Amino acid sequence: MDAYEYRELLKKLNTKVSNIQGILKPDEIEARLKEIQTDEEQQEFWSDVENATKIGIEKNRLLGKLAKYKKAYEAIEGTNELFELATLEKDEDTFELLYEEAPSLQELILKIEIEVMLSNPDDASNAIVTIHPGAGGTESQDWAEMLYRMYLRWAERQNYKIELLDYQKGDEAGIKDVSFIIKGENAYGYLKAENGIHRLVRISPFDSNSKRHTSFSSVMVSPEVDDDIDIVIEDKDIRIDTYRASGAGGQHVNKTESAIRITHIATNVVVQCQNDRSQHKNKASAMKMLKSRLYELELEEQQALKDGVEKSEIGWGHQIRSYVMQPYQQVKDTRSNIAYSNVDAILDGDISKIIEDVLIATAK
Repeated sequence: MDAYEYRELLKKLNTKVSNIQGILKPDEIEARLKEIQTDEEQQEFWSDVENATKIGIEKNRLLGKLAKYKKAYEAIEGTNELFELATLEKDEDTFELLYEEAPSLQELILKIEIEVMLSNPDDASNAIVTIHPGAGGTESQDWAEMLYRMYLRWAERQNYKIELLDYQKGDEAGIKDVSFIIKGENAYGYLKAENGIHRLVRISPFDSNSKRHTSFSSVMVSPEVDDDIDIVIEDKDIRIDTYRASGAGGQHVNKTESAIRITHIATNVVVQCQNDRSQHKNKASAMKMLKSRLYELELEEQQALKDGVEKSEIGWGHQIRSYVMQPYQQVKDTRSNIAYSNVDAILDGDISKIIEDVLIATAK
């Protein structure tokens, strides 16, 4: 690295810090913190314990955001000043030190940038993921299973835990449906970038003529809701069906209808669970899934109103990413508009860079 390359790097990092500032709006945070401080000085403020607790949580969240911004700002400001001073004095020792510390500075600011983008309360939640194959029979079912494996491998890389809720094997290959929870810090914050339709283009292993096929699968991601989130679902709002579980389970699955399918009539949201031998436990898991899906839909509605767009524009049905294996190797995300050539690694779970690029692109 030389002085010119380092100056170009600083420009990029300064832009990232500006993006962080634009997202966090530190002036607004400081103004709100002053309001909270004024409220806390009033004796009656502490008499309302519930409100004081709520404001305390907000205060800590705001302080955390402000600390992140200041850390990034101070790091880049100090580096800018040191670089300009070294340039003025032609101090080669300082240049050498700056070049050595460049990777650490890049990593620090990127880490803060991603943390800032995952600072919404729901982002810290576990993620409930459901994968449905599109039309196309075995082709799409095999693609759905490839996506399922990709997310499992990604979760392993992140040291996240997996809880399988529902798994329905395809007739010949692949899967008809799968639902699972990925448990870990910011699991939903990352995986919300995966909501939508995923498209695969490849030479089909199921076609004796070795023709190229295009397959689609939908990925739906919802935050696992806490018990304190008020979502009322009355019996009249849903239809509950029981059926015999498929897959592993020995003789038990052939004798009892332990699997549960719940349909929310108003929204036509359907969830199902068959992972446990207990119908009661499967019903509880399915209700958790339903509440999470309805909560996610409500968040979408609110965002649509805020953005002034029709709900359908940000719904589940949009294609977000293409995975092309023939006639060339490329994965391209429509939101970041960035293409990646390491297709095999991506399908093996190396998707963090794609997700981070999407988070950065959609936050601008």
